[in-house]
Parts: sequence; structure tokens; C-alpha cells
Amino acid sequence: MSQKLKVLFVASEAAPLVKTGGLADVAFALPRALNAQGHDVRVAIPCYGSIPEAYRGDLRGTCFVNVDSRTQFGAWRESHLPGTNVKAYLVEHEGYFNRPHPYFQNGNEYGDNLERFCFFCMGVLDSVAQTGWRPDIVHCNDWHTAVVPAYLKTRLAEHPFWKGVASLLTIHNIRYQGRYSAGLLPKTGLDPSLFTPECLEFYGDINLLKAGIKFASKINTVSRTYAREIQTPAYGHGLDGFLRTRRADLVGIVNGVDYEAWDPASDPHVPVKFFLDDLSGKRQCKELLQREQGLPGCEAPLFVMVSRLVWDKGLDLVTNALDRLLLEDLQLVILGTGDPHYERTLECWTARAPDKIRVILAHDEALAHRLYAAADFFLMPSLTEPCGLSQMYALRYGAVPIVRKTGGLADTVVDASPANIMKGTATGIVFRPPSAEALVRGVFRALRLYAEPEVLKKVRHAGMSADFSWERASRAYVDLYRKAMADS
Repeated sequence: MSQKLKVLFVASEAAPLVKTGGLADVAFALPRALNAQGHDVRVAIPCYGSIPEAYRGDLRGTCFVNVDSRTQFGAWRESHLPGTNVKAYLVEHEGYFNRPHPYFQNGNEYGDNLERFCFFCMGVLDSVAQTGWRPDIVHCNDWHTAVVPAYLKTRLAEHPFWKGVASLLTIHNIRYQGRYSAGLLPKTGLDPSLFTPECLEFYGDINLLKAGIKFASKINTVSRTYAREIQTPAYGHGLDGFLRTRRADLVGIVNGVDYEAWDPASDPHVPVKFFLDDLSGKRQCKELLQREQGLPGCEAPLFVMVSRLVWDKGLDLVTNALDRLLLEDLQLVILGTGDPHYERTLECWTARAPDKIRVILAHDEALAHRLYAAADFFLMPSLTEPCGLSQMYALRYGAVPIVRKTGGLADTVVDASPANIMKGTATGIVFRPPSAEALVRGVFRALRLYAEPEVLKKVRHAGMSADFSWERASRAYVDLYRKAMADS
């Protein structure tokens, strides 16, 4: 039997303790999946003021952080991720973390975010050392925790507890890099000699993500295609050249889906359950949704989009394509919020074509589940998409995704070409150019597919059978952990 690993998973958020985005779901699901395989995984996050008291666990000790010629004091708590056996360490500091939101106030980033998260990273390392539990590897996530590999390789390189411990840095979205004024360097706790273009310096500023890329034993991102994309000027946000220096240590692993929460056969939000071999309930879900949204009950294919209404999700493509798409015999339901410009534009289209389009400007988890269950096709024309989960939800619910070939979309959706349909591997419709015209052509392909029920059934069946479970993803992470340990 392979050696069971001890993994410290460090992140700025973890569901359901605190969640602002997809990272929180990963920080819950991946440790749980690893734990189910027998690995000892423990999660560390800041103890934000928004975390309910019942989830904060027990106060275990004080942590000491020496930075900027002074010692900062905090505390650490021991708890569990709710509903699991996964231990959670919460680093507490009244001034830094007792705030209503993890990162922002009134839409603006907290001015001391660099200081807050550097304190958190040093506090985690001090606190865990006090437990006596020594991890084999520290798994860090995004810029908020990217200085941990730097600490391990510099200020803690000869530390009796931390010496030789491997690290992995996962980049969930390279747009967010932790870039701050060079004048804040003393607050990072890193030696000034590291402020060079080969390490921490980035166009005269500090770049915390860059430090993690420099020092992590291995680096990964959340899809194979995105791992390649971020090494190009178009997607690398200024770090492409630096990433290419670590290309041998950079891999992509697609995130997983929680199939307990996303299963049309048991989903409590789905009004009529359906199964891989019996899709009759899906047809009823469509009829019920048409009635709920005041759309005509008809045989026209139902297209759905569940998304933030922002530029990088392809909203320009959608809004510029609507004048052509709504001439066809189809229905479209869009759920989400975002840029007021897109919200107004979509509302105007609803007024112009009330029998064909509905826009719900809200975040409604239950409705999202019903939309996946009802949809014939799912639109996801993202301009950039590191991984994406929506297309994997759609596959599971028999909603054939129409996606642009980028990032995780390219890795999870197999185009319904004649050859792939013949092989039984086709799961969706993939287009490449980031244009409204290409999206329109993709929708026209969907209309032709809808006109061939047996072929559509075959594509749906392949999509619903696809395995994007966290069990699959977690095994890939274990392999990467072992490689990182071997190289440390």
C-alpha cells in the first residue's frame, strides 16, 4: 500500500466557513476527497469575523510573527470543516481578520491586504509547528498564500521543524497576483535581497504570486489547457515569461464536481428526478420551467446560461449575437448578475422578445439547479476560463454545453464532430474564435443536433457518463504531491 500523506492545505477561504468564490469549494471538496482516501489533510484559513462562532472551534495557542522589526501576536484555533473529519486551523488576529468581508470594504480592497495575508501565512507556519504534526507537503492557493513556499525556502530553510518540507502552489486565476508597492517589502517578512526581477520584483512593485512561482516545489493550475495558456502573453498577465522558466514543474489538474450535490437523480432542487437511462423526467423539468418563467410551452430547444454577467464570461458575444439568434425557433433563459451594462442590455432584449428570452438578475442556487435540469443546451462562451464548473454541471444534467475552446472548457467538453459522434465520445459543441459569429454558428450546430433526437441522446449520454469527480482529481493531486516531495 502506498504511503499515506500528511497535507497542510492553506487557503484564504474554505466552504462553508467562509466563501466568496470557487476557491472555497475546492478548499472543502479536495481535502475531503483526500481524507476519504486515508490521507491526513488539514486546512488552514484566517479566522474571519464573518465565520459563525459555532464553527471556530477551540482556542489552542498563541502564534508569534516577527516582521518589520517587531513581533505581531495572534492566536490559533482548532476546528473541523463542517460535516467532515478534516481538521481546520484558524489563525486569529483581531485587527486583521475581524472584519465583515475577507478582502473588501465598499467595493475597495483593504489597504493592508499584503500585511494581513503575510501575517496569516507566517502565523500558520508558527501555529502548525506548535501542534507537532509535521506535514509532508504544504498546498498553497493563489497569491494570498503564495509567500509560504518563499518562507519555507528562505527564512525557515534551516528550521528544525520545516526544513525540507515540500510545497505546491495552485494558481486558480492568474489575473490576481497580489501586486503591491515596493515600500511594503518589510511587511512581507522576506529578505530585501529577494526584491529582484528573478524573484519578487514586478515592474517596480512586489508580486506575491511571483514569489510563490519562484520557490514552490511544484506549480499547478486548474486545467491542462490553462497551464499552457498562462505561459503565453495573451493569458499570462505579465508572468508568462517567468512561468516558462518553471515549465517543467507546471501541470494542469481539472477541478472536480461534488456529485452528491449535483446529481439529477437525487437533487432536491430538481422537481422531477431523471437518470442516465431514463430522461423522461428531464422533459417534465423543461415543461415546468417554461411555465414558471412564463414562456410558451413548446418543443423549441431551451438554451440556458448561468453566469456572472461580465466581459470575460463572453457577454459581448452573447449580446451581439441575440439579434440573429432570436430569429430562430428557440428559447433562452439567463440567470446571473454583473456589469450593469449587460444587465440593462439583456433586460431590453427580454422586453423585445418576451416569448423567447427570460433574464433573471439574481443569484439563486435552487433556480440554477432547475435550469440545468430543464436545459437542452448550456451556453458558456467564456473568453477565458481557468477551469469552469458550470459546463461540468451541465454535462451531468444532460444539458449539452456550447463552449469556447479555452482553459478548462477545452479539457472537459468533447466537440460533437461527426468522428466523435461516431466514436461515442462527443459531449458538446466547441467553437474557437472569440466572436459573436462563431457563437451563432455553434448555436446553429445545436439546432441541427436537436433535430436528430437519437444523435442528441447519444451526446447527452456521453456527457452524463463523464467522470469529473473529486475522487479522480484528488488522485492526480496525490501523484503531484509525491513528485513535489521527491524534488524537495
